[in-house]
Amino acid sequence: MEADWPLIAVRFALYLTLSGLFGLSAFGLYGLQEGERGDALAFRPWLLGAGLLALLLSGIAIALLAAAMAGTPPWPIDREAIGMLLSDSATGTAWKIRMIALVVASIAALMAAWRTMPLALVVISSGVALATLAWTGHGAMDEGATGWVHLAADILHLLSAGAWVGALLGLGLLVTRPARRIDAAHLTLTHRALHGFGMIGTIVVGTIVVTGLVNAWLLVGVVNALNLGVTLYGRLLMTKLLLFLAMLGLASVNRFRLTPAFERSIANGDHPGALGALRRSLAIETACVVLILALVAWLGTLEPPASAM
Repeated sequence: MEADWPLIAVRFALYLTLSGLFGLSAFGLYGLQEGERGDALAFRPWLLGAGLLALLLSGIAIALLAAAMAGTPPWPIDREAIGMLLSDSATGTAWKIRMIALVVASIAALMAAWRTMPLALVVISSGVALATLAWTGHGAMDEGATGWVHLAADILHLLSAGAWVGALLGLGLLVTRPARRIDAAHLTLTHRALHGFGMIGTIVVGTIVVTGLVNAWLLVGVVNALNLGVTLYGRLLMTKLLLFLAMLGLASVNRFRLTPAFERSIANGDHPGALGALRRSLAIETACVVLILALVAWLGTLEPPASAM
């Protein structure tokens, strides 16, 4: 089966954009105080831009998905196929919910993204938008009680991954601030944000691991676990797991080595070296998560081993 690269590319862009929108807004709530958000990060352009981009990508995605299901070329747009998909499927319902949620998130970001209540609205609405991706993937393939367990695990997996992606974006913006704009207050704020995500990150990682095991059990199965390398799906999944383990290693280094070293450097008045080490580590971790999301977008278009039995 030939890969549908345009659809995979749009799925990847949606995963990345929605994860960034949800995770960055959540990071703003737990990582920064209301009076700090406007100066520390440019929340309005980042969140509004992500919301509008996600709306555009969602429109492209539904057109590509309808064309793939109808077996027609993506251009010119098949309005009839799109209409059938939107009116007669759970995917269409999820798409409508996503669009409404993204409009709400974009309006809230435009109003006052740095204030707590509008930012909380962005978190909730973007979380709903991110969760709808579960209806366009393997999380919606089962029925009955198993189907609900699979869907819930997929949604929690998406939200946890989104929280990690957004935190990396937020922390990356903090540590890459131009040197001329870095003062003692910004250094203290950056350390507090790093330390704060270290605690939140434990919950995020735990949720990703548990829900990942549930998904693996339902999508791969115990019987197929030893034969993952035989199929393309299995090879991509193993690559994803290796990248995740690399992220765990980098996150541990950040939390237990680089962040304490950064704190000491602030006290000693010699922060550039420690800040540079954090930049490099966060950059590699971000590259890993981008590759993981690309693999997830590809995996969602392939038949998992459990369904082939």
